[in-house]
Amino acid sequence: MYELTNVTKKYDQGKRSVTALNDVTLAIPDGQMVAIQGPTGGGKSTLLQMLGALDRPTRGTVTLGSSNLSRLGDGPLGTIRATEIGFVFQGFNLIPTLTAQENVETALAPLGLPSAQRKERAVAALASVGLGERLTHLPAELSGGQQQRVAIARAIVKEPAVLLADEPTGNLDEDTRDEIMDLLEGLWRDRGLTLIVVTHDTAVANRAQRRLHIAKGILSEVA
Repeated sequence: MYELTNVTKKYDQGKRSVTALNDVTLAIPDGQMVAIQGPTGGGKSTLLQMLGALDRPTRGTVTLGSSNLSRLGDGPLGTIRATEIGFVFQGFNLIPTLTAQENVETALAPLGLPSAQRKERAVAALASVGLGERLTHLPAELSGGQQQRVAIARAIVKEPAVLLADEPTGNLDEDTRDEIMDLLEGLWRDRGLTLIVVTHDTAVANRAQRRLHIAKGILSEVA
C-alpha cells in the first residue's frame, strides 16, 4: 500500500533548518493496522502528512499504490485525498451548523455525485457507525463519542482504501475510547482497510498489528 524510501522533511524556521523526518524508509502492506507513537514534536504529524498526501518530502519518495506522491501536482494529490484516503482527527472537525448527515455528505461533494446518491451513502455510513437514529442532529446535540462516530462516517463514506486517524481518542474518556477503537477495528476488518493510527495512548497502540515509534524524525519498529 505505502512505500517510503529515504524520506527526509526539513522546515526553515528563521535562520535555522529543522529536520522533522530523517531518512525514513517504511513499507506498509495493504490491509495492515499500524500504530505510530512518539513524543510531541518527534515527527508523527509530519509523517501522517506524508501518508495523507498533504505534504511532499524534501528528499526521498512516498508511494501510495502506483502513485508517487512526491512528484504529483496539487490537483492529482487532491484527487487522491478525496477518493483514496479517509481522515479522522482528535478534534472531530465537524461543521457546527450542519446535521450529522450533512457533515458526512461534505466528503462526497468533490466526487460530483447526485444529491440522492450522496444522501443514500451518508445515511448508510452513519448507520454503520451506530448513528442511524441521529441523522438530523447537530454536532452540539451529540456527545463527544457520537461526534467522533460522525467523523468516522465522514471518513469512510467515500469508501477509501486507507484510513488515517490522528489521535482519534484523545478527547474521549476511557470507556468511549474503547468503543471508538472497537468501531475502528471492526471497520478495518470488515472493509479491508489499511488503518494507521497516531496515538499517545499505549492501550490504543497495543491493539495494532504493528507498532512504530518516531522521535527526532527517526522511525523505528516496536517489538
